[in-house]
Amino acid sequence: MREIVNDFILETEELLSGLDQDLVELEKTPDDPDLLNKIFRSVHTIKGAAGFLGFSQMVELVHHAEDVLNKLRHGELKVNSKINDAILKSADIIKLLLNDIKNNDIKDIDLSGILAELTNILSEKKIDTIPAKEEPKKEEAAPKKLGEILVEDQVVTEEQLEEALESQVPPKLGEVLVEKKFATEDQVQKALSKQGAAAQPPEQTIRVDINRLDNVMNLVGEMVLGRNRLLQLVSKLEQQYEDNEIIGILNETASHITLVTTDLQLAVMKTRMQPIKKVFSKFPRMVRDLAKDLGKEINLELIGEETELDKSVIEEIGDPLVHLVRNSIDHGIEMPDERISAGKDKVGQVRLSAYYEGNNIVIEIKDDGKGMDVNRIKEKAMEKGMITSDEASRMSKKDIINFIFAPGFSTAQKVSDVSGRGVGMDVVKTNITKLNGLIDIDSDYGKGSVISIKLPLTIAIMQSLMVGTGNEIFALPLASVIETVRISNDDIQTVDRHEVIKLRNSVLPLVRLGDIFHIHAENSKNGWLYVVVIGVAEKRVGIMVEKLYGQEEVVIKSLGEYVSPKGIAGATILGDGRVTLIVDLAQLFEIINTNQRKIKG
Repeated sequence: MREIVNDFILETEELLSGLDQDLVELEKTPDDPDLLNKIFRSVHTIKGAAGFLGFSQMVELVHHAEDVLNKLRHGELKVNSKINDAILKSADIIKLLLNDIKNNDIKDIDLSGILAELTNILSEKKIDTIPAKEEPKKEEAAPKKLGEILVEDQVVTEEQLEEALESQVPPKLGEVLVEKKFATEDQVQKALSKQGAAAQPPEQTIRVDINRLDNVMNLVGEMVLGRNRLLQLVSKLEQQYEDNEIIGILNETASHITLVTTDLQLAVMKTRMQPIKKVFSKFPRMVRDLAKDLGKEINLELIGEETELDKSVIEEIGDPLVHLVRNSIDHGIEMPDERISAGKDKVGQVRLSAYYEGNNIVIEIKDDGKGMDVNRIKEKAMEKGMITSDEASRMSKKDIINFIFAPGFSTAQKVSDVSGRGVGMDVVKTNITKLNGLIDIDSDYGKGSVISIKLPLTIAIMQSLMVGTGNEIFALPLASVIETVRISNDDIQTVDRHEVIKLRNSVLPLVRLGDIFHIHAENSKNGWLYVVVIGVAEKRVGIMVEKLYGQEEVVIKSLGEYVSPKGIAGATILGDGRVTLIVDLAQLFEIINTNQRKIKG
């Protein structure tokens, strides 16, 4: 029985998520019968499943909401904000009831208020309006023929269809209809598209417990480690026994295992991928309600909802995005009269987009609001004693904006229910860093802001550049490596007590990896060195190491909350069995900035 209830919970959560989005869309297109029918179907499905399982309060509430929607479909009521608010409120209460079911803590809640609201709407006087087409019950049937569709759409008459069919040897029906000028080519193509869509077979899917997928992913990770170990052993044997036939066969076998492991890894990763629409779908409703509360007019644009991410990343990225979008609406978008005075449209624009960039996904929150006042941020930072006026004068715009990620930092003139307390942005950055991601802000005062979040497609396995300093080996995430350069000590210069090199007419600041992690490097300051040029957002820095070992696919193992030192994202096991640490580049930049301030101080 519990398995049936779990299926009901999953299905209802999906329906409610879509319902929020559809109801917000219905406010924009109240005369869309297809959308109205879709909303009705969702509510009807919830009522049927809840009734089967005996969730009486949910059935009672959904039944009243369904009656309102049915009147809308038949033209007895017209869509307005009052009705939409009531249906959305009903959806919120259904979510509360569903949460109780999920927690196995079913208790009665007071429905009298919402039921009275819905009953009051149902008793309203019938209005004269064109009823929405009632959608016939769907039955499994063969797709309609082209001629039937064209007659239904009133493109051709039945007599014209008969005449065309008699002439249909050897040309196709569509060609005959166009030739006889009964229909245009565009009309025939549109009908063919409808026919093709109806012929699409239903997608076959099954629900799989996420724990099973996690287990398979862990096994694939162990397989990757075993493959790396095998490849290293084969390499050593080749060096020891040249031109040996058995070693050649072993090498071929190892190559085959590499291919199979890669394919298996990609297949398992794909099963864990989910469209980011699962996160994006909550924002239309949230933006609508927030704009209404604040008295603002906002249009939300969603782009790239089909972009896929690992399920674990999807689950963790929701809260940071909610905070960023709320900030954009509260702090970024101005009141309508302010926007008009500034020569802008009174409707503020917020765009939430997602797209692929190499082995990463980039999520952007862009608004056309007032942007960030760099001078105000600078003043606040000095006021809090975070920097001196001398340091502030030398800081770049990007460095100043990054102060908003400091705990307790806020430039808000007043605290609202939405934001302004100075908590949140530091948590957002921490959560994104935990996902091995990066966050960057670009803002133009008076014009708007763009917040970019860069995340790996999966947080279990990643491509790394293996480097060495002293007797230690470190893994640097390859996605942030721009290039590697070999230099001598003579190439290193000192500017303002910092080591730098000149790289293609630009000055690149340097840091020694050994110094950051307090590792004694033999002869590290003599002879040749390697510089790994790292890019995080617009920042560039050269990390100096003594050795480069090449690229390797590593399995990320957590060190635990109480073990991980700052600047370390996790650990991995190399092919020779040694444990090596994976560098957290975002935290590394923070360490570098802190050290530079200490030097300047």
